[in-house]
Amino acid sequence: MTAGQVCWRGLVLGVQPRIDLMRSFDQRSHSYLGYVLLIDGSAGDVPRQFTVRIGPETQAKHGIRAGDRLSGMAHPVANPERETADFYKASALEFGARAADPLSSGPPWLAAPPPLPVYRDRGHRRLDARTHDAKCRTCRWGCRMAVEIIVDQWKPDRREHRFETFCYRPKSCPSYRPGPTRKVPGRKGMSWEEEDWVDEDVVAHRGPDE
Repeated sequence: MTAGQVCWRGLVLGVQPRIDLMRSFDQRSHSYLGYVLLIDGSAGDVPRQFTVRIGPETQAKHGIRAGDRLSGMAHPVANPERETADFYKASALEFGARAADPLSSGPPWLAAPPPLPVYRDRGHRRLDARTHDAKCRTCRWGCRMAVEIIVDQWKPDRREHRFETFCYRPKSCPSYRPGPTRKVPGRKGMSWEEEDWVDEDVVAHRGPDE
């Protein structure tokens, strides 16, 4: 064990994509980074629920999904106000048991998440944060993103940070609630509102059950 590492173990409740969002007024871009495991167990011998981020290669190798029992080592994140996971640099992964089939056919969808390009191709809709926490936190189609906002393009060091939740699931999902539209601050006190048409345009290529 290296300095700062924590031993953790527990039951995987769900696996979601780790995607960061950069906003600059009415422009946005995504970084598809990996996955986040939601664990019910213990970290540093303290019983709790916590999240661990892993890379796409690790997920591709192991196919981690809800119902797996897993242990490993990781470091606490340095900036929890800017990170969607509690721990990172996961290593020494060991399975105590694998999830039994069949898993829920949704909602929530609990099977192993698809490769990250699938999320990019599907596109997302905004998801009410309370709905995400209450009904979608274990679903592979839900996502809580760390958002960085460039408030003034002429002063790029002026940035704000927050979290936003999104949904990649089928449009017919009965649990879906969009929540209020999101406002993005800009220079000189201006603000841009991301209205419903943005979501509708992004997922227009999908049918209701896709």
